[in-house]
Amino acid sequence: MPTYEFRCRECGSTFDVRRPMAESSDPAACPEGHADTVKLLKMAGLSGATATSQAPQSGGGCGGGGCCG
Repeated sequence: MPTYEFRCRECGSTFDVRRPMAESSDPAACPEGHADTVKLLKMAGLSGATATSQAPQSGGGCGGGGCCG
């Protein structure tokens, strides 16, 4: 079951909620009892990666100095 991160607008705390994807947009109450919360966007699978480390490299293959001697 996915975990969604929320932040309370009243006290500023962040907390996680596990729920089915069908309920991902449902409101979540703060553990401190506040109702004004917002779901945060998490970039799953991108921890430690940068845009340049994930970009395809040019060169390679027969035209770019690859192994086709």
